[in-house]
Amino acid sequence: MQYKVTLSTEEIIRGLKHYRRIAKQDVLRSPETPNPEVFKMHAEARREVYAQLAEIAETKGPDEVVAYALDLYKSLPFVTGTAEDAYPEIKGKENALENFFLMIGLDPKVRREARKQRKPVE
Repeated sequence: MQYKVTLSTEEIIRGLKHYRRIAKQDVLRSPETPNPEVFKMHAEARREVYAQLAEIAETKGPDEVVAYALDLYKSLPFVTGTAEDAYPEIKGKENALENFFLMIGLDPKVRREARKQRKPVE
């Protein structure tokens, strides 16, 4: 499937590196938060997703990285509405993917369709 990605591979990689740096800062400041372990897990999950997306962008290009991100998003269990400190890894990945979708200017309708395909957490 083709997506209207207006960013170049270099711009995508640059944006993902920026997001990774923010997540790294969050990992480093996690001890200062009310729930350090949850905060750290959330930030590490985001960093992991940004690294995966950057690697795909470097090797395959913009359309493939968007397709991968959407597939990963669809595969995540739906955890919205759970306790704030529940499922930090899933919520971190979800947050990273949603940040990526915003960065590339993905049509919100495409993201909503992908979100509808997610199964509730068990």
